[in-house]
Amino acid sequence: MTNLAAIGTDGIAKPDVTIVMPCLNEAKWLPACIANAKQAVEALRRELGLNGEIVIADNGSADGSQLIARALGVRVVEVERRGYGAALVGGLDAANGTYLVMGDADGSYDFRECVAMIRRLMESADLCMGSRFKGRIEPGAMPWKNRYIGNPALTFVLNLFFRAGVSDAHCGLRALTKSSFERLDLSGRGMEFASELIIKAALKKLKIVEVPVTLSRDLRDRPPHLRPWRDGWRHLRYLLMLSPWAFAAPAALAAIFAVAILSFAGIATLRGLAGATPIGNYWVIMAGAMLGLAHIAGLLAVAVHLYGRRQGYRHPSPWEARVASWISLETMLLAGGTAFMTGFGVLVLILAYWSQHHFMAIDNMLPAVIGTTLMVVGAQNVLGGFLLAVINGHEADFLNEEKRQLGGRQNPRAQNCPADVKEKDSKTATG
Repeated sequence: MTNLAAIGTDGIAKPDVTIVMPCLNEAKWLPACIANAKQAVEALRRELGLNGEIVIADNGSADGSQLIARALGVRVVEVERRGYGAALVGGLDAANGTYLVMGDADGSYDFRECVAMIRRLMESADLCMGSRFKGRIEPGAMPWKNRYIGNPALTFVLNLFFRAGVSDAHCGLRALTKSSFERLDLSGRGMEFASELIIKAALKKLKIVEVPVTLSRDLRDRPPHLRPWRDGWRHLRYLLMLSPWAFAAPAALAAIFAVAILSFAGIATLRGLAGATPIGNYWVIMAGAMLGLAHIAGLLAVAVHLYGRRQGYRHPSPWEARVASWISLETMLLAGGTAFMTGFGVLVLILAYWSQHHFMAIDNMLPAVIGTTLMVVGAQNVLGGFLLAVINGHEADFLNEEKRQLGGRQNPRAQNCPADVKEKDSKTATG
């Protein structure tokens, strides 16, 4: 007999493991998936001495999936907020287990493989990812563009930016502790939930491990909810939005090239060699544009870092203490205003020179580019200062010690379940 224990249903003890399946119109194949999950619960009891429950996180099914799940004796949690990630977050919120397992309700994963995952969690891991690439992918189970392009590319970018050290960032079979879930404050609505889970776990220094799993051909007779190009972009977009280095690295490269070009052109001008070097006006104009872009990208990098720290999933960096007193709204306004007025002064001098030479064309564009670039960078610095203040919670001291401590704030999910998750009647089942 498989014991599906659920707290508050009939007095049975709190379950150790909760298996959560997101569901949207899965009536045809849901019975097979629930049967497989019950086998997993029995294996957990037999091999690890743990009892478990199964939760179906329904996302608005119109084919009677909810009735089927209840008839088979599992809990149904209705999640009104639409999306794969929203359904999982709703189901995980309602889970009673100490250890949480996520898997798709399409037959593509064998829930019995979660036993190895739970064992790793019991050995001190916080998050255990399944790896299809270390395990087995049945023929036809994964489209070639996902297997050889999409998944490897997105996993590489995720590891590059966040040093997660995983081989398969988008495996649908995963497990984590309930306490880790509460710390992560997950909010992704769509398929980007998979990236968010690993990114925040890596940023919060949780222990991430992997076990090999098998990906089978799913049971569906219709196209899957996954849309490779759309959902791939959503993953990549999420990676870029949470990584300061996605902006800081290009900004640094652009600034180095721009300063090098402008310095070379400036030295050539002072030596009277401006017309005899490879660095002409076109290069100077390009360098000015690159410097402006580098500055705005740098501001975005700082904004992403401050936002992540404020949300509690990014820790203060070592460099913050050294520059905290130099970076604030006031210093940015002062620096921006100084740069803007300096650039304006350069343009005024150019205008005076131009008027003294009867408004004839000026061959060397370097002074004009320097003046306009300084004005643009100065204006961006002023506006960027206000943007950073807003992101920092309307605080002008971006890196002060008080803000450092926001990273340790409690997760609101630990106290309240969101209003859009409604738990329906649940009964203890035997099978």
